[in-house]
This record gives sequence, C-alpha cells and structure tokens, in this order.
Amino acid sequence: MLTALIKTMRPRQWTKNVFIFAALVFDKQLFNVDAFLRTLAGFALFCLISSSVYIFNDIADVEADRQHPEKKNRPIASGKLPIRAAWIAGIALVAITVGISYFLAPGFEAVVVFYFLLNVAYSKWLKHIPIVDVLVIAAGFVLRVHAGVTLIAVERFSPWLYVVMTLLSLFLGFGKRRAEIALLAHGAGSHRKVLDGYTLPLLDQYIMIVSATTIVAYSLYTFSAPNVPENHSMMLTIPFVVYTIFRYMYLIQVEHAGGAPEEILLSDRPFQIAMILWGTTVLMIFYFS
Repeated sequence: MLTALIKTMRPRQWTKNVFIFAALVFDKQLFNVDAFLRTLAGFALFCLISSSVYIFNDIADVEADRQHPEKKNRPIASGKLPIRAAWIAGIALVAITVGISYFLAPGFEAVVVFYFLLNVAYSKWLKHIPIVDVLVIAAGFVLRVHAGVTLIAVERFSPWLYVVMTLLSLFLGFGKRRAEIALLAHGAGSHRKVLDGYTLPLLDQYIMIVSATTIVAYSLYTFSAPNVPENHSMMLTIPFVVYTIFRYMYLIQVEHAGGAPEEILLSDRPFQIAMILWGTTVLMIFYFS
C-alpha cells in the first residue's frame, strides 16, 4: 500500500515545482544560504501539497480512469490503494503542508492554500470547461513562481518572468491536450469530457500562437528586464528556448508524445541537453560574467 501511495503522489511530477527556484536564481540570490534553504524548504512543501492534489484528483476521477487505456493502472483506479486510505493520506498532507508553510512565510502559506483550493475547483468543475482548464494549469505554474518570490527578500525580480511562465505553461497545456486527443482518437471525450471541446486543428492554432508569443516575451525579457546584464548577453540564451519549444512541438506532432510533459523532461535526451545548456548559460551570465 505504501508503494501505491507513493506512486499516487506522483514523484515524477515534482519536477514542475522547480519553478519555485526562479526568483532565487533570477534575483541573483542563488548563493545566499538563507534564501536557498528557505526556497528548498518551500520546494519540498509544494511537492507535498501538489501530491495531495493528485491524490484527490485520482479519487474524483476513479471511474473515468478505469476506462482509460493507461490511467486504469493507477493505484486507486486499479484498487491497489483503497479510496479510504487515499482520503486519509491526502488530508494529512494538506494539514502538514499548510501548518509548516505558515512558519516558513505567511505569504507562502497563502499561495499554498490558494493553489490547493484552485486545484480542488479544477478537479471538481474547471477541468470540464475548454480553455479554462488550460488557463488553470497555467495559473498553477505562475503560482509556483510567485511562491518562490514570497520566500525571499526580492530585490529586482522582473515581472516579465510571470508573463513568460504564463505563456510557456499555456503552450505545455495545449500540447498536453493535443497529445491526449491524438492518443484517444474518437473516444477522447469519454475519457476526459473537456476534450470534446477541442479539435486537433484548433489546438494547433493555440499552440502556434502561444509558442510564438512565448519566444517574443522571453526575448523581450532578455534585454529589457531591470536585473539582466547591460551588455545584453542574456540574449545568448534565446536559441536554447527556441529549440526546446520546437523540440516539444516535434515530439507531440511527429513522435505523438507530450501527454505527460514531465516525462519528456525526464526521458528525451535532446530536450535535456538543451535545458542543461540553457541553465548553464543563465548561471554563467548572471553569476560569473
């Protein structure tokens, strides 16, 4: 049962919570020990609250998951994790996370609570509304970035990063929906009701719009944000962003992947190399130039 619970908590999804470190890195406080430890603690707590969301979401979707070709193997849907045990674990995670978050930073606790309530609303109602479902997913990523801001004494964190994060998460969200429709074909709506509100041509248009605006917004950030080097060296990171966006589009349209973006991050080697090169370049420009 413990193994089933850990699987339901989705440890692989914890990679999404690295966006909490955005404020630390881009505000040039990565080597501030106190700020780093506070952000690391915030990351751990966000992993717990996001895991509670996955547990409650699986409880709500148990019948639909049993009809899905892949999700039927999830612990709750398959019966490996009893629903009662899942309820107890989910409630315990929420109580622990909210309680500790207050002592870390009241502002961080407010973000955690709002994130949880938003996702409860998503699981209950919002995930059935086309476009709104992806907007809520995007809001979750933006909240992760803002959570990192509440944990440290921010000096010159650029609001451009909120814009880029919003657009990037919309890009990933619409890509995920496209991959789901491509996988499930004509039975998509029976597995996820909201998919009836999308078509592949419509999603391709959405993806084209948000991918282009993401590149433009990130490019504007690299030379207009208040804390980037005056020599515009941050523009050197633009090619890596362009490649990762194009690579993701290739994977969802040619390789028919993308139903789980975190799996691409953890398994696609070219994508990983591009992200490592981007991260290394950012660190070199911000901290060693």
